[in-house]
Amino acid sequence: MAEKSRPSTLSVYLYVPNIIGYVRILMNCYAFAICFKDKYLFSLLYFVSFVCDALDGWFARKLNQVSTFGAVLDMVTDRISTACLLVVLSQVYRPGLTFLSLLALDIASHWLQMYSTFLEGKSSHKDVKDSSSWLFKLYYRNRKFMGYCCVSCEVLYIILFLLANNQTENLIEVLLNVSTRNWLYNTLLPLSLGGWAIKQLINIIQMKTAADACILYDIAKKQ
Repeated sequence: MAEKSRPSTLSVYLYVPNIIGYVRILMNCYAFAICFKDKYLFSLLYFVSFVCDALDGWFARKLNQVSTFGAVLDMVTDRISTACLLVVLSQVYRPGLTFLSLLALDIASHWLQMYSTFLEGKSSHKDVKDSSSWLFKLYYRNRKFMGYCCVSCEVLYIILFLLANNQTENLIEVLLNVSTRNWLYNTLLPLSLGGWAIKQLINIIQMKTAADACILYDIAKKQ
């Protein structure tokens, strides 16, 4: 029987979900290049790129083109995109440390989770069946719940960017005065705040869980 052919390196790079990932990167590069010139076009491009994050996963499963490279590309693109938006917000609002702290939490949480995944020999960072936190397991097992939390974060950050009129905004004042804006902001802001808060809590749980896994790995090696 002939040996089943394996995909070449080039063919993996050209997987449809990975091509979508490259398009997302280009879209975000252009979006951030014009973010202060055209805030609405930036917001549209950024959100379309975010939606494509779900699209590439669908194609990966549908076309049987799941790859480790694709998973890493997807996560790196997500983290860099969110990080860049948080950096922009830190320059627009005061105190800027608020957004830089959120950036640090996001990166540390996901980096530790990926690293602990490889240490434990798991195939996916979403494999959290051994976690003691029901919220953490719900987040990674329920796509709708995860989607709500992730969309809420991105929508909240986009709204805050659109609400800023200059580069010295006071975050608390803007949030308190949002009622004077149009009905769309008044509707989306409370909805997104809930999902955003849950996402930050999950980031903290994820960071602690992943850190524990790293420590347990060291302890096991010494026994």
